[in-house]
Amino acid sequence: MSKNLHKSTVESFGEEWTYFDQTALSPDELTRNFQQYFSIFPWETIDEDAQGFDMGCGSGRWAQLVAPKVGKLHCIDPSEAIQVAKKNLSKFDNIHFHKASVDSEVLEPESQDFGYSIGVLHHVPDTANAIRSCVKFLKPGSPLLLYIYYAFENRPWWFKSLWKLTDICRRFICVLPTGIKRVITDLIAIFVYFPLSRIALTLEKLGFPVENFPLYYYRNRRFYTLRTDALDRFGTPLEYRFTKSEIRKMLEEAGMNNIKFSEDPPYWCVIGYRY
Repeated sequence: MSKNLHKSTVESFGEEWTYFDQTALSPDELTRNFQQYFSIFPWETIDEDAQGFDMGCGSGRWAQLVAPKVGKLHCIDPSEAIQVAKKNLSKFDNIHFHKASVDSEVLEPESQDFGYSIGVLHHVPDTANAIRSCVKFLKPGSPLLLYIYYAFENRPWWFKSLWKLTDICRRFICVLPTGIKRVITDLIAIFVYFPLSRIALTLEKLGFPVENFPLYYYRNRRFYTLRTDALDRFGTPLEYRFTKSEIRKMLEEAGMNNIKFSEDPPYWCVIGYRY
């Protein structure tokens, strides 16, 4: 039995990706999101015979853009979202699905040419151990791409204070029954995410700096994404945040070097190589 798994969080993500299966996400927005998360990924080192893994694949939105580039892709997720991924990715014959947690012995050690885990490892009880679990699957010299929630160390004090207020709200919302939780997070998307993101877009068009404006990252995102991410943000029971230096330390202790962070949002996307 997995020890590095938070049951209610896994159930929450299973419900989220079943409800928001990402089939309504426009191809252009999916591609734009993918390019942001994978901007530092070394595609030049990955050939058509490469084998890799998507740890915490969810609905399979990233896998559908990775699979055409590689020989074999393992989609791994402990929640019922794996069934959504199977449906969304049914046209691919080079994807193998595993309903398993990050610390399961689902792949052979040192068998993978690459791996990635986008927005997942900050939702497990022991993030450092989860990184080590991913690294053990990699061949020496192979890359691992991660997106891990940042601790706002590059933000002003008021931004951090605002986040602390929203986190108090999250702790109350995440334990509500599923239906009520969805209604509340939809209202947050309507009355918070949408107006603030569009104000940021307007200010940007007028020439104002908006990097520290709340929710500016969503200024070009469609309402479907706002609803999805509002549920993700306020409906998830377990969440940790890490500074860049803390993430670097975890990667180094897991046996990785040549670590590189993206300096652009979302923070923090990081690539490292198993030595």
